[in-house]
Formats: sequence, C-alpha cells, structure tokens
Amino acid sequence: MNLDRNNLPKPEICMQEIKNWLSQRPEPPKAYLHAFGCQLNVADGENLSGILQAMGYVMTDDVKQASLILYHTCAVRENAEDRVFGTLGSIKKLKQENPALIICVTGCMTAQKQVADKIAKSYRYVDIVLGTSAVNRLAQMLYAHMHGLRYAQDIETVIDIPENLEPLRESKFKASVPIMYGCNNFCTYCIVPYVRGRERSRKPENIVSEVKKLIQDGYKEIMLLGQNVNSYGKDLDIKITFPELLRELNKISGEYWIRFMSSHPKDATPELMDCILECEHVAKHLHLPVQSGSNEILKRMNRNYTVEKYLSQVNYIREKNPDFSLTTDLIIGFPDESEQDFQATLALVKQVKYDNMYSFIYSKRTGTKAASMLDSISDSEKSRRMQELLAVQREISVENNKRFIGKILTVLCDGESKKRSGHMSGRSSENMLVEFAGNADMLGKFLKIKITDSRSNCVIGEII
Repeated sequence: MNLDRNNLPKPEICMQEIKNWLSQRPEPPKAYLHAFGCQLNVADGENLSGILQAMGYVMTDDVKQASLILYHTCAVRENAEDRVFGTLGSIKKLKQENPALIICVTGCMTAQKQVADKIAKSYRYVDIVLGTSAVNRLAQMLYAHMHGLRYAQDIETVIDIPENLEPLRESKFKASVPIMYGCNNFCTYCIVPYVRGRERSRKPENIVSEVKKLIQDGYKEIMLLGQNVNSYGKDLDIKITFPELLRELNKISGEYWIRFMSSHPKDATPELMDCILECEHVAKHLHLPVQSGSNEILKRMNRNYTVEKYLSQVNYIREKNPDFSLTTDLIIGFPDESEQDFQATLALVKQVKYDNMYSFIYSKRTGTKAASMLDSISDSEKSRRMQELLAVQREISVENNKRFIGKILTVLCDGESKKRSGHMSGRSSENMLVEFAGNADMLGKFLKIKITDSRSNCVIGEII
C-alpha cells in the first residue's frame, strides 16, 4: 500500500503526536541510524537523528538494542547499493525476533523507483521507504506507521528546503552546513540530479545565522556542503555569489575556519580564488575535481570545461601562491577511455602536482547516460591504469610534503594518530594531515605545529 501523504497532518503535528505516544513508555525507545556515502548524506543523517531525538528516541550505536533502525543510503555507485541490500538481509532476523521493530530505508538510493519497488517486493519486513525527502517526511511516515499503515512509501523529490532543524552532531568541534541541495550539471556518469533534484540554494541569512550559532557554541571547523557550491545563489531572487557568501561568513568574529565542497571547475572563478586567499577564516585549500585530463573524455562526461580552462584556474591561484594546496577527483576507465586519454590524465597530474587525489575506477551507474556507452576496456586494464596513477601521485605527494618542513602550521587537532602511539593528528588550513606527540586534552583545539619531517600521506611535527 502506498501512502497518500496529502491526508496526513503537518510534520510538526506528527512529531508532537509521536512524542506524546512514546512518552507513555516505561523507558525511552532507542533508535539506530547509519548514513552511507557522502558528507551531504552524513549531514542528512545528523538532521534525521535530531528529529528522532526530538520525538523521544534515544540514539544507540548497537543495532540490536534499537526499536527503530534507519539506513540513510547513497546511490553514487552500485556497490554502495549492494552494501545496503546486504545489510538489510542481515537484520531480517532482528525483525523476526521483534515484530514491533520499525525498519526505515531512506536517501538517494531509495529515490529510484526500481530500488523502492525491489525493497517493497523482496524485503517486505521494511516498514518505511523514503527518498531524499527523508528529512521533510520522516515524522509523517512514522505517524502513518504508528496508526496502522503496514508499509509507507514516499520517494518523490522534495523542493522545500528544511530549516530550523536541530541536528544531533557527531562532533563537538566540526560541523557540516548544507548551503544548497540538488544539481543541474548532469554529468553523464552521475545519478545525483535524478535523485536529489535541481539546485536549490538556502537563503544567505539562514546560513549566516546557523554558522554564527555554531561558532558561538564553540565549533572550530565549518564545512559548507553542496553538490556544486560554486553555483550557489543562482536560483535565488537576490543577487549573491558563493564568494560573496564566504566573505559574509568571514565577518563573523571567533576562532574558526571554513571549508567547502564540492567545487565544479566550470564555475570556479577568479573571484573565488581571491576570496580564499584574502579571507582570514577561509581554509587555504581548494578541492577542484578534474575527473580526467582528456578533453575528449571531459566532453563525453559533460563536464563543460576543457583541460586548458582548468589549468588556467590552477595557474591563476598558483601564481599568487606557488605552494597553494590543491586536491582533486579522478575517474579512471571511463567508457572507451583510450591509452592516449589515460596518458593525458597522467600528464595533467604531473603538471598540477596535487597534494592528494581521490581516484576511482569507473563504475557503471544504471539510469545515467554513460551506462549505455560502449565500453571495451577490460577490468584488468582499468586496474593497471589505476595502479600507475597511484604510483605517480605517491611520488608527487612525497615531494610536495617536503615543502612544509621547517614551517609552522596551524592545526585543528581531531583525533589520535592511527599509526603512532602517543601521537595525535589533525588537519592544517592547507588540509595537510599532521601528526604530533600529544594527548586527548588537545582535541578540538587549534595548535601551532612546527613541521620536522614528512611522509607520503602526512607531515610530522612538534607543538610550539
């Protein structure tokens, strides 16, 4: 049975009704939530956790203790969907042991009708299926379930932007703030525009208000999120660009810095580069996904820029700061990528000398234009190219990291070193991983670290 959501009370009324109902229990029920995928999904997960807590649930890390399980899913790659289906299979026995258990599946994956239909048919113990409307519709779906609806489904893309939420944040000093939702770019390998809808920017005053409160509450790092933050504001009635938003946020007093992702090269302007260099609170690092070093491949990806334009952007900021930190994304083995195309990518990597990269072997994504493209490249050839690319990047990273030796970097301590006992780690403004002797009392604090040594994946230093 599909739900006619138009017959339901408003979300705030549903939340209050659920809260009243749950308050009658001897103990508050527990909810388990796991968000798969990107940082936008993690931010959604924090909002959903906040909603569940506001309704009376207590969050738990133990799925076996939960009376409500929510999986917030990702659709970027099909193996991500396979993981979700595997996870759903593994919790079937929990539903058999406790028929009152509520199981929800939400997010980008379930925004696809064929996936929602598969869950309804093959995973009949799932109670609620929501697409990217989860934050807006969760309370209504739970209300419907608690009033006798066995299966609630709503996979339509929601245009309304959720505001005035109280996220249950995972960190006490790092916070993500979505500034826009959706995407207009339709890269041929990407499913996001189909599951998250068109670009929708939040009003600047709402963003500034949220960031200001976070800084007042002691948060030190604010990550602005969007599928393409560089196109922020184009859909608003008022005239504002992303660099102008950054400059407004930079005016907030306090000890903090601002990061952002993701940036699309077609919209990365000199104005943005100048803003990064000039604003005290904007981190001195730019993640600029190039995806390929071949103009032919970029054209078939529908990226709407050329290698030459991309290099002009790199040159613009490097001329002003030769040591400026750049990272990127690359896709290897796009359908019918020739050896010449791959060599062009290697040449670009060697020329730009990225500090780090996130590289992926192309994964066919049903529902995208690239999924129907001819692809004659073998898996073994794709793996060979990936290994060659990684070897080149390791050499570059080793040399790049040496430039920090002797310098003093400001570092936000965010955890223990995974490799060195008695050491802590954190990221510098340049997004460099820095390790140093320390203890847990340093967590969430800005520290001055003098760099004494470097590795391929980090630099090592001592506290000043």
